[in-house]
Amino acid sequence: MRLWSPMTVALFFLLTLSTFSHQNNAFVTSRIMPNRLSGTSSYLTNKELWYSQTLDHFSPYDHRRFRQRYYEFLHNFRLPDGPIFLIICGEYPCNGIDNDYISVLAKKFGAAVVSLEHRYYGKSSPFSSLRTENLRYLSSKQAIFDLAAFGQYYQESLNMKLNRSKAENPWFFFGVSYPGALSAWFRLKFPHLTCGSLASSAVVLAVYNFTEFDQQVGESAGAECKVALQEINQLIEQRLATDGKAVKALFGASELEIDGDFFYFLADAAVMAFQYGNPDKLCTPLVQAKKARGNLVDAYAKYVREYILGDFGANVQTYNQKQLKNTTLSAGSTDRLWWFQVCTEVAYFQVAPLNDSIRSRKVDTSYHLDLCKNVFGEGIYPDVVATNTYYGGTKIAGSKIVFTNGSQDPWRHASKQISSTDMPSYIVSCHNCGHGSDLRGCPQAPLSIEGNAQNCSSPDAVHKVRQQIIEHIDLWLSQCQDSARSSM
Repeated sequence: MRLWSPMTVALFFLLTLSTFSHQNNAFVTSRIMPNRLSGTSSYLTNKELWYSQTLDHFSPYDHRRFRQRYYEFLHNFRLPDGPIFLIICGEYPCNGIDNDYISVLAKKFGAAVVSLEHRYYGKSSPFSSLRTENLRYLSSKQAIFDLAAFGQYYQESLNMKLNRSKAENPWFFFGVSYPGALSAWFRLKFPHLTCGSLASSAVVLAVYNFTEFDQQVGESAGAECKVALQEINQLIEQRLATDGKAVKALFGASELEIDGDFFYFLADAAVMAFQYGNPDKLCTPLVQAKKARGNLVDAYAKYVREYILGDFGANVQTYNQKQLKNTTLSAGSTDRLWWFQVCTEVAYFQVAPLNDSIRSRKVDTSYHLDLCKNVFGEGIYPDVVATNTYYGGTKIAGSKIVFTNGSQDPWRHASKQISSTDMPSYIVSCHNCGHGSDLRGCPQAPLSIEGNAQNCSSPDAVHKVRQQIIEHIDLWLSQCQDSARSSM
């Protein structure tokens, strides 16, 4: 590590203070995750920085390393002892630091913001080939050790820039969805390295048969929309049996040769509306079509083509097992990588409930297990018992973790929804409060700048939970600083 000269240190101070002054004068599977849906204009920064990361944290003999991408945003940083907010990136390319509600919190607390790309995703892949044997180092366990190693590196680098030694800024971790789980798990395993964590829509419970997922979709849809979706599913199953090519073409999904893949795609298309805060885009046209005795399948196909594949930007290839088997590293590798984590650690198998399902029964446990075998080979299946034993599931024995969930989000049933000692849990309740609504506002996709809650059906519900988050961050950062002072 190269030491900084006095001139470089002085330059760092000038640049940081200049940026700080200017800012004051201005002002986390369905298979598609929210942070993958941000445009370049919504980033606080997209300037790439690099860290040399250990490949295998659990081997004393393997000293291989790989380049891991990260970002920093120092506009609000209160020198020299302000907090450091670490935003955990997850199962998607991390192309910058999103300008969501965390940016508001950074201004309030005078925090530096850093964000580390998850190993294997985006530009942080250790290998050029994603053969199954090369994916052995892709796990949540390795990922939280990545965060620990990176945090120590960043603190040491900051100390050198500030010409000091052994100083420690207070850290606070943030994550939404799977990164929300990582945020909670990091605080569980490394409580001495962070003052606390926000675990937004954090899927901490590995679930083998996740029937509660579709049950929540039906509840969020409401009676009329739910009945319409169920009728659509029945009609499509009938038409697929007689003219499969035509019905798949109607939905822009001709390349999905496996019927299970097609039905998964159709189910996910409905899920997206509730998960990301756009329920009326789905339900309004379907309910209208049903009341008018119109063609429900055509109405749903129009929604899928124009909104899901159009405005929303989903890609049919995400659901194609032929594409998932592709081992060449590319922009489309994200889906294979996440499915590997699904097939080895967490499952989250979104299967049809026995009764009252809106999902085809073809999307069952066997479909998921066959996918894991077909894509990754024999012997690949999720050991959810081991995962929940290691982390604790919803009985996580952590501390100073805030859990938040949106009332309409089907993923909340894999999260901790009941408060316990030093781990409060809040539900953000409104008609369009879905995945990560506490940080992303409404709708959750596309991103609302600074997590604007104005378009939430109940902005007050969002503001009340955010005030609770602020109070916990304030308390836990203060406790960290008091502890640091008493140990000096």
